[in-house]
Amino acid sequence: MKHSLAFFLVLSTASGLAAAQETPRWGLGIGTAVSDSVYAGEGTRVTPFPLVSYEGERFFWRGISGGAHLVKGAAFTLDATLSARIDGIDRDDFGADELARNGIDRRLLEDRDDAFDLGLAASWRGAAGQLTIGAKGDVTGASKGFEASVTYAYPIQWGAARISPNIGVAHYSKKLANYYYGTLPEEVARGVRRYEPGSAAIARVGIDVVRPFAGRWAVIGSVSYRKLPGKLSDSPLLEKDLDGVVSGFIGLSRGF
Repeated sequence: MKHSLAFFLVLSTASGLAAAQETPRWGLGIGTAVSDSVYAGEGTRVTPFPLVSYEGERFFWRGISGGAHLVKGAAFTLDATLSARIDGIDRDDFGADELARNGIDRRLLEDRDDAFDLGLAASWRGAAGQLTIGAKGDVTGASKGFEASVTYAYPIQWGAARISPNIGVAHYSKKLANYYYGTLPEEVARGVRRYEPGSAAIARVGIDVVRPFAGRWAVIGSVSYRKLPGKLSDSPLLEKDLDGVVSGFIGLSRGF
């Protein structure tokens, strides 16, 4: 069974938080994520998983994403990135009854495949916080779409803890949104009703926390909320009356 997108967003965030500690290179640990699936019938999942991160002078890895620093300065960083997009779902992981209430016969659907995205991300850091702008596109041929995003975070030091409230928005291209939130041409040919949401923007707000202790250990936590626009939440593949997704994470990591 494939995991929901919200879970893997939490995993990526959590591993990034682990990498942000003052450690030489590696971060290893374990965490638990709680997330809601947007897809009809998948429900809420509580999932334990390992935390693995690596930070080198040139290369880095953070959970399900990594890359290379093309430019790395005190205030500006430009990275080439490779990241997994785990938005996919197997047809049989949908709830048949939930889809039927949306007018969809599960047997007529195709799987939505996971993908890898290649892209660029630029970050500016200063007294006013951190701004990150990124763009990435599917290089595996699943959706053949792309995503552009802007995220702003304002880290706050509160005692030993580092708290980072953040907001952002991601723009999904037409191909990307149609693949994961719409019905596919081959499904329509079988009798599934056509639904193509087109390009869409998804807003996100969250807060991340890192609390170091005992030298290289740290407790890591994250909670976020993603607001789905009407053109996505109205998809017959999604839970009815779903307009947003909440996800959370807590974990323990040690730097090496």
